[in-house]
Amino acid sequence: MTTAVSLETEVWRALGTVLDPELDQPVTELDFVARTEIDDDEVHVDLRLPTYFCAPNFAYLMVADAHDAVAELPGVRRVRVRLLDHFASEEINAGVAAGDGFDAAFPGLAAGELDELRRTFLRKAHLAYQEQVAQQLLRAGTELDDLVEVRLGGLRPSAALDRLRRRRDQLGLPSGPDALLLIDEHGAAVPVEGLSARLRFARTTRVSIEGNAGWCRGLLDTRYGSGGTTARSGLH
Repeated sequence: MTTAVSLETEVWRALGTVLDPELDQPVTELDFVARTEIDDDEVHVDLRLPTYFCAPNFAYLMVADAHDAVAELPGVRRVRVRLLDHFASEEINAGVAAGDGFDAAFPGLAAGELDELRRTFLRKAHLAYQEQVAQQLLRAGTELDDLVEVRLGGLRPSAALDRLRRRRDQLGLPSGPDALLLIDEHGAAVPVEGLSARLRFARTTRVSIEGNAGWCRGLLDTRYGSGGTTARSGLH
């Protein structure tokens, strides 16, 4: 039982690395994990989404990422991840189980695989966290001319800074102490010219992400009810 409990903890931690690509939040925090079950060296995970018609490409990414994250855990021999109550759950579940990719799951309908979609939303999240950290500095009195020279190593620890570094690591962008706070999607320094407009756009992106996350939580609560109903203790 000790081993099973330990594996359950590792499964939950692995699922915590799986993001809703549009909301940039873990599926565990969004309450998208309906059930986890450990059966010796097999793991079963059920996911749920706020609506029946959530975009199938986003849904496929989450199911596939959940499968891969759990499958990498030591001691796990077999993984089954199911998406529940979704109009394309049959195609998504079968496609992830077969490992054939999104195009194979939706022949004639998919417009390419999902790596670029993932990167697009990672870039949006990176931009949003840059703005969040930058606004903290601006409120403390930092001028724009100085802001473009700020490096990550000189910043106070914060949740936004941690998320910024993680997104940079995922995008292959510099994230060490000497890395500039303000860089573009290619890693180049952002000039002070046009910075105010860039920050306004970034703020719009951040507010949109946060607003969509709140909206989805409300829809999920309406659909399934609240109170932390996720089942995590299915051990055999």
